[in-house]
Amino acid sequence: MSRLRFLDRVRAAVDALEHLVGGLGTAVLALAAVVWLLIVAASCLVVVGLVFAPTTLRIVRSVADRERARLSRWGPEIIGPEPLPAGLKDALRDVTVQRELGWVAAHATLGLALGIIGLSLPLYAVQDATFPLWFWAVPADQGGPGIVNYPINNLVDALGVGLIGIGWLAVCIGGGPLLARLQAAPGRVLLKPSADIDLSLRVVQLTATRAAALDAHAVELRRIERSLHDGTQNRLVAVNVLLGAARRALTRDPATADEILARAQDAAEQALSELRTVVRGILPPVLADRGLEGALTGLARSCGVPCHLDVNVPGRCAVSVEATAYFVVAEALTNVTKHSGATAATVTVRRDHDRLILQMDDDGRGGADETKGSGLGGIRRRVEACDGTLTLTSPPGGPTSMHVELPCGS
Repeated sequence: MSRLRFLDRVRAAVDALEHLVGGLGTAVLALAAVVWLLIVAASCLVVVGLVFAPTTLRIVRSVADRERARLSRWGPEIIGPEPLPAGLKDALRDVTVQRELGWVAAHATLGLALGIIGLSLPLYAVQDATFPLWFWAVPADQGGPGIVNYPINNLVDALGVGLIGIGWLAVCIGGGPLLARLQAAPGRVLLKPSADIDLSLRVVQLTATRAAALDAHAVELRRIERSLHDGTQNRLVAVNVLLGAARRALTRDPATADEILARAQDAAEQALSELRTVVRGILPPVLADRGLEGALTGLARSCGVPCHLDVNVPGRCAVSVEATAYFVVAEALTNVTKHSGATAATVTVRRDHDRLILQMDDDGRGGADETKGSGLGGIRRRVEACDGTLTLTSPPGGPTSMHVELPCGS
């Protein structure tokens, strides 16, 4: 159990480092926005800056929207605000704009500092921990790397620096998630909409997702109807016809009745097989029998390209969430097999508090487009019907990455 706890902490530290690096990127943009904001504010004293003020607010909004998107990928979604008011005075009086200006100042200073610290700590850890391997290349009187300023005369001294590196590593594992939370705190507080605006935006969003859910439901019903009409119904009609022929053959030509009944049995078995396929398309029984991990393991094994699966989901999620996750992975792997030209795929499934996170990557040719009927639109509708989010990154030449988050309760 202690080993699992340690691995979870290491994984949390790696995630925190990724968050800090992402936050450092938006902090650099925030710093550039603050510098431009100060220049425009100073030039407003001679009226010239008033021309650039609206553009400056749009720049701040753009940087803030990037941070909202980043924070939404790593935790509860932050809904974007209404468009900027038309007039400069109205924009400056807008509460959201005022909070964005406060956030950009905080993130350009505190967020930048925390990002640099968070990135420096693992570099110090690697540098000091590996120092015993290359200390001989450094003049003894120069001292060790980083904060080590005493002479390094032999391997024992170098091993002392290596112990300091292990200490830095412990600081990374223990303090990295805290730094990431501190870096994200101003954005979580200042960039979220006020209560009344949040409610109205949430109503709009839920209305849109409800419409998407109804559309997805209608598409699913049409798919089931086509499957029953084109497959199972035809098989059952054939069974009925063959049974009628067998009854007539019993009185006219009993020798052929057995052959006709065998054909009717084959048609009935095919109809049952197609019915089972339709049922699995509604809710795969494997989810109830083997759970989400077992069901996804079956998908990974049957994938047309080598697929590495990594699942860490303690407990069970809601049936609808597990079914959505199953169908998303199934459709994604189908796309990888049919369209990507990939040689390998990776599926990672994690539960982070109240969210189920799916990450699917492949090394294919990229260029995935939701508008070209590759099933990606259906995946998005399924995800949004569960109030989840989907982020697709697929530049031409690859690789393709799909990130899905589904609310699954606490």
